[in-house]
Amino acid sequence: MSHASDRYPKHPAVPDDQVPAVRVDALTVTGADGRHLLHEASLTLRPGRLVALTGPSGSGKTTLLRAVTGLLPPGTSRGAGRVDVLGHDVFALTDRELRALRGSRLAYVGQDPGSGLNPRMRVRTLVRELAADPERDTVSALLAEVRLPDDGRLAARRPGALSGGQQRRVALARALARRPDVLLLDEPTAGLHPELRDEIGALLLHLAREHRLAVAFSCHDPELVARFADEAVELGGHLPGPRTASVAPGARRPVHRPEEPPEAGPPVLEARDLRVAFGRRGQGAAALDGVGLRVRPGSALGIVGASGSGKTTLVRAVVGLQRVGSGSLSLDGTPLSTGLRGRTREQRRRIQLVTQNPLGALNPSRTIGAALGRPLRLHRRCPRSAVPDRVLDLLEQVGLPPAFTDRYPHELSGGQRQRVAIARALAADPDVLICDEITSALDAGTGEAIMDLLTGLRERRGTTLILISHDLPLIADRTDTVLVLDAGRVVESGRTADVFAAPGHAATGALLNPAGAAEFHDERADRLR
Repeated sequence: MSHASDRYPKHPAVPDDQVPAVRVDALTVTGADGRHLLHEASLTLRPGRLVALTGPSGSGKTTLLRAVTGLLPPGTSRGAGRVDVLGHDVFALTDRELRALRGSRLAYVGQDPGSGLNPRMRVRTLVRELAADPERDTVSALLAEVRLPDDGRLAARRPGALSGGQQRRVALARALARRPDVLLLDEPTAGLHPELRDEIGALLLHLAREHRLAVAFSCHDPELVARFADEAVELGGHLPGPRTASVAPGARRPVHRPEEPPEAGPPVLEARDLRVAFGRRGQGAAALDGVGLRVRPGSALGIVGASGSGKTTLVRAVVGLQRVGSGSLSLDGTPLSTGLRGRTREQRRRIQLVTQNPLGALNPSRTIGAALGRPLRLHRRCPRSAVPDRVLDLLEQVGLPPAFTDRYPHELSGGQRQRVAIARALAADPDVLICDEITSALDAGTGEAIMDLLTGLRERRGTTLILISHDLPLIADRTDTVLVLDAGRVVESGRTADVFAAPGHAATGALLNPAGAAEFHDERADRLR
């Protein structure tokens, strides 16, 4: 990844390397109910240094990053402590001064960056509107910098036509376009495949070293933190996990697999020859080209592939949220409308999707209790009088306390919102549960316990699982079959153990062996010429 030597000129007021760009001293942040979101937290960021914030979901990583920007989450207040950024006490600045600081010298990329991208604007406009450099090639250079090389088509897309990983990198390009002195990122590598995670980690380190940026990022990946961060600051005080026993980070719980092979019996859900194209009237490049899948009751299918390969587009098409150009769907052998409006309420209930970015999927004006109670009443999964107790049970299953019923999505951490989204999907009592990178925002123990919960649903109810993940060990442990996507096509499929043991396509090999990914990318480039 190359960077123009003058892309990030030093600001005359930027502290030297011996003077902190950011200093947080004994910061305490409390919620409206008096609970501590942060308690006497401290953080020091220096130019040229990359600092990682670690800790379990709910430990306050997002709150600390937002405090550096001077914007605490709604409903919270600073109980004690001080935050100095580039010589300014951010809590003493006027609104105008704070906007000026954030507009030019301080950049923040949130955990759900897609929700901050204007859905009506094209990528080139989203990046250009913040660029300090008016040169015509600025957008292309910034996209290339974040590993989104533009072939003339990606920059013309709108956010809805991008994968979650692509949206995350567009948001990073927008942040870099400002030429900031301080760069803050909340889980910037969540939902990215291993090679790209390493590329983003290397990019952040490069920005810190070569351009003397002070960079902080939150992360649940201990290996990435160990490889790239100069320093790790661990926050504690997490909430109780799901009621299944916790698992030590790095450990894998043995998984019970059904003795019956997944091929037995008719499919509960089948997709055939799905084609999706973005662009005017669906005439652009194909995001999906003749893709199909078959899953049977109680089975677990993994969908893997590099960022942008079509994984999220595929599952959105299956649940009826993405317009399909051609192809067909069936549920228990009965034709299923490719559009959500053409499906019955019962058909919608039976197929549930947990998205990669839950903030945009949860109604901000609805409490957590109301969000979980609505599908229970809508789909009549229990008597109305039993709804409150069932809501508490769902929260307990995903490791959240009863007090969360009265909270709103913006009052939760990214990992807590993800667990709420899982609980809401479970409230519908689905036959097919589709999970798009649901563990990427969770710490290792919580993620493992959530997967135990879903595995238990398979065993008790025969729930069919479709899992999208860049965590290949998770796919290997938790699925029967796997589908490998590359550039919108299925390039390999079969039993997970067989495909991972002897991959038959270069794309699969690149996922399993990121060190050899460069050869795969060269090969794919040759095919596209």
